[in-house]
Amino acid sequence: MLRKGTAQTRALLHILTRGDILAIVRTDVPMTSALCEETILKLVDTYPFLRTEVLTTTAFGRPVRTLTIGEGDRKVIYSAAHHANEWITTPLILKFIEELAEAVQNQGRLYGVEARNIVRAATIYTVPMVDPDGVDLVTGAIETGTLQYAAAQRLSDNYPQIPFPAGWKANLLGVDLNLQYPAGWLRAREIKFSQGYTRPGPRDYVGRAPLNQRESIALADFTQEIDPALVLAYHTQGKVIYWQFQDYEVPGARELGEEFARLSGYELADTPYESSFAGLVHPEIPQAGIYH
Repeated sequence: MLRKGTAQTRALLHILTRGDILAIVRTDVPMTSALCEETILKLVDTYPFLRTEVLTTTAFGRPVRTLTIGEGDRKVIYSAAHHANEWITTPLILKFIEELAEAVQNQGRLYGVEARNIVRAATIYTVPMVDPDGVDLVTGAIETGTLQYAAAQRLSDNYPQIPFPAGWKANLLGVDLNLQYPAGWLRAREIKFSQGYTRPGPRDYVGRAPLNQRESIALADFTQEIDPALVLAYHTQGKVIYWQFQDYEVPGARELGEEFARLSGYELADTPYESSFAGLVHPEIPQAGIYH
């Protein structure tokens, strides 16, 4: 029999937690906006030093939340699920925050580093699900026969070559949120229009103007407010790390990218020209001035 508070009990609980039996973040089911919301609130309740806020709600009322840990001067922003069908990046970020928070609470290490040293040195801001509407469409939370599903289906009919809903990357208004930022937006529009993406649909439509979607406006404003040393946007389009915007180099970006590549085994690569524009980039980049 195990008694509460004994070393044996603590050791068993640690093993169970590391094995995800007691973990909060689910990695065995499709992520949805409701599950993301529930997970973030449970994490904040379990680890009171975590913080969260709602940056905005989508056109269909779903929240876009932050999840933050740390008190250090070095500020970084991690974002995930700009693209709906890349929703697996959401549990990736949530799991990282959970593991770091657990290590902080237990005075432990994360990947060999004292967890409390991490949160003393840095503040890690995350936006785990930038596109909750699109994610719900792809993962089935928006059911066939509903008005939202039917609206997305009509937009998808403009591009019958793209599988529906599996190929959906945009928000439910048919705008690709990763093509909504000012850095090279006009060039992105030229490229995407030349490829036939001239109206709302499952992917690659840049919108009528940069920053005209609630989600992109909120994330751009948040990035400007935080003024981070590092911006990371997680995607699932190959085992590569894109680190540079055109010919502009943020100081230290290449070195950091090389370290990421070394640790992950991913390739540090130049961003393909046709995919270089209108994504979320570091505020220091001159072309990235935020405007509405």
